[in-house]
Amino acid sequence: MDNEKYYCNYSEDYLNYLKLFYFFQNARIFDASFFTTWFCTNWTILYYPVYFIHQLFKSKCNTPGTILSDTFKGFREKGFSSGRFLSRSSLFCGLWVATNYMYIHSLSILLATDVITLFATNVACVYLLSWVILHEQFVGVRIVAVIMCDTGIALLAYMDGITGSPTLGGVVLAASAAAGSAVYKVLFKKVIGDTTFGQISLFFTMIGLCNALLLWPICVIMYFSGIERINWNTLPWTVLLIASFLHLVASMLGNFSIAVTYELFITLGIITAVPVSAALDVILYGANFAGMKLAGMILIAIGFFLVMFPNNWPDYFMRLLRWSRRHRHGISGCSSKDMIDYRTGYIKSHLRSPSGRVR
Repeated sequence: MDNEKYYCNYSEDYLNYLKLFYFFQNARIFDASFFTTWFCTNWTILYYPVYFIHQLFKSKCNTPGTILSDTFKGFREKGFSSGRFLSRSSLFCGLWVATNYMYIHSLSILLATDVITLFATNVACVYLLSWVILHEQFVGVRIVAVIMCDTGIALLAYMDGITGSPTLGGVVLAASAAAGSAVYKVLFKKVIGDTTFGQISLFFTMIGLCNALLLWPICVIMYFSGIERINWNTLPWTVLLIASFLHLVASMLGNFSIAVTYELFITLGIITAVPVSAALDVILYGANFAGMKLAGMILIAIGFFLVMFPNNWPDYFMRLLRWSRRHRHGISGCSSKDMIDYRTGYIKSHLRSPSGRVR
């Protein structure tokens, strides 16, 4: 099974983060990007329990012991001991939290549309790393897509000038989040390999446990050092809980919806979030998309779709040309009287005379 089937669809997740952060920014009572990331990531602990309950009720033949043994059996066959599994879980937990933290923190600097567009470049980063590390097939059009995405990032970085603007820092954070997501996906393919739904559910649960047990001191340090501002008396728990729940739902849909639809449709969810977010930014915040910003977004969108081209796209293009040529010649042949002579059976040729002899 293709590893990308199990990666979550970030578009819905980050739109939820968007709503959360705009609420916090306007209220000016909460400025804690890392705490938000840590709190939402804790909910991934529910991954395997949800999968376990689903499997338990899916078939009466499944027993709790059978479900657990099937899950752990796959990791044992890959050569994972308990210590190795925990170390790999900690590694990917760090990548997951770092990627989400950079994305969420960039939302406090840039508009959500800018951040989502920049994050869409992760598909180009995934291909580039897959080509170098996983030795996937070289496709020239995808290299062109990588160049277009990089150009789009550069245009967005300098859309508000060079000095006196935090835009450059926000673009760097969002682009780094896209690169971090690509590193996560490629390393997962390299280290873990192909997995089942049960194995990926257990792995995400371990990421949530590592996050809850190991990273809470960072939240404490950032709070007491003043890096993050949290007013515990007015902490909006309702919004945090709703955002965390939606984050979990979006992640599960991205991982498990491949069972009922195509992986391509899930990947396209990233770029489809851009026009929706742009409409909200225009309506709610009076955003203006023009100049370098618009050019950069268009280049990134084109690069995104070019990366989605299949490996054998020239074959489809040549088939289309041949079909068009045959169709055109077929129509012209039916209307031409000198192509076929029905009295002698002669078909017009440069090699034979009308009598059929070779010239």
